[in-house]
Amino acid sequence: MGDFFGGHAPAAGGLAKGALAYADRVGARSVQVYIGNPRGWARTAGDPRQDEAFAAGCAERGIPAFVHAPLLTNLGSPTPETVENSAQALAHCLNRGREIGAEGVVFHAGSAVDAAHTDQAWRQVREALLPVLDEAQRAGGPRLLVEPSAGGGRSLASRVEHLADYFTAVDEHPWLGVCFDTCHAMSAGHDLGRPGGMTETLDALVAAVGADRLLLVHANDSKDPAGSTRDRHENLGKGTIGLAAFGEMLAHPAVTGKPVIVETPGDGHADDLLALRQVAVVPVTHLA
Repeated sequence: MGDFFGGHAPAAGGLAKGALAYADRVGARSVQVYIGNPRGWARTAGDPRQDEAFAAGCAERGIPAFVHAPLLTNLGSPTPETVENSAQALAHCLNRGREIGAEGVVFHAGSAVDAAHTDQAWRQVREALLPVLDEAQRAGGPRLLVEPSAGGGRSLASRVEHLADYFTAVDEHPWLGVCFDTCHAMSAGHDLGRPGGMTETLDALVAAVGADRLLLVHANDSKDPAGSTRDRHENLGKGTIGLAAFGEMLAHPAVTGKPVIVETPGDGHADDLLALRQVAVVPVTHLA
């Protein structure tokens, strides 16, 4: 196989039908899916036949699968209903992830929204996540992966060093991992487009939580410069991060052998995956 480079897959027509066809079409060796409306709270049951076919199809192809939680998820929200819905959504995604054989469930770190709410936001993270993590560990299902945000709006974790606070809040729970998104990191102020910037950022992530916590990478170029706090993905090599930085990323020990998912615009995932494979085998100095 050689790598675990893949992308966020459509599930139209059924999870197995849509996502597996996508994987075959673009040459994905890992996949990420939504298991419901990403912009709503509805918790839908899966189709057992589709679930079984998806899990079997991924196993046959040797590709790991991941679930992305609803985009509304925010455990730091000052709105109690949002916190409750977020916790329930994560528990549901973990259950569904176990049913489809997923390795992880990705969720956004969230925001306190108001500076005066920050201390309470961290208490909410602890109170909501600990029982969810305990149950996920007991069930032996997917790990829960926190994804730092693009910054702004009193984010609980945007720069990678902020992840230390997330892990402290849940007593370094063994079932919590990290999903590193390159566009988010760039927008949060890590200048990944600068030579050495990607390595420095990944070194800081490892220093904050340890190399064993990084379980998934979202490889997205950015339409905007470092520190913009705007989450606007671009196809690889067409944004402000640039291909050389992705070669630098793939050469980092913390990323080696880890699944890498592209969430880039349009239907160009095949081109983005080809770009990753090219920079993975070409020395970084040749791309600068």
